[in-house]
Amino acid sequence: MPSEASSRPLVLVHGLLDTPRLFSRLERRLEGQDRPVMSPHLPHRFGATPLRQLAQQLDGLIQERWGLETSIDILGFSMGGVIARTWLQELGGAKRTHRFLSVGSPQQGTLTAQCVPAWLFAGLADMKRGSPLLRSLNGNYFDLQAVECISFFCRWDLMVCPGWQAVLPIGKSSAVPVWTHQQLMSHPRSLDLLIEALLH
Repeated sequence: MPSEASSRPLVLVHGLLDTPRLFSRLERRLEGQDRPVMSPHLPHRFGATPLRQLAQQLDGLIQERWGLETSIDILGFSMGGVIARTWLQELGGAKRTHRFLSVGSPQQGTLTAQCVPAWLFAGLADMKRGSPLLRSLNGNYFDLQAVECISFFCRWDLMVCPGWQAVLPIGKSSAVPVWTHQQLMSHPRSLDLLIEALLH
């Protein structure tokens, strides 16, 4: 019989300039399990859409697929991890989420977004170190205590800089032995770690 973890619905949230195709290798590794997987396309508009707005879109899609109460796991890559976290903390997602995997996500901000003008690229500006959104999320993360949180990061990440701060303020964290941001979702060593965490 499949375990509870291997049959719980899984939501995959992509990052900036990505599409759901980003998760094709991970999804192939999950084939054969009795687990519904949803990887919605969230139109970032090159980082112009505020992350709270994208979290609201995500909320609507999850409710449309599984209603209000079905327990899920969620994995967010890069910007997608901040979108997922916003949904968890601000839109009640934590109440129905068992496990949250944050993969290469600027949960403490990234220096690469620091000079981006908020009036032009609101979503990118949300990922600045000390942005209003991140200050809010990091200032009160009580709701995350009910969720099993795991952060995966690349020490040499040039997209989330410094890479070792791409971690949530709660839960376990793991440095992935890869060299680049994109390898967090493509390298076999990274996929092995993600699959192990999802099936545990």
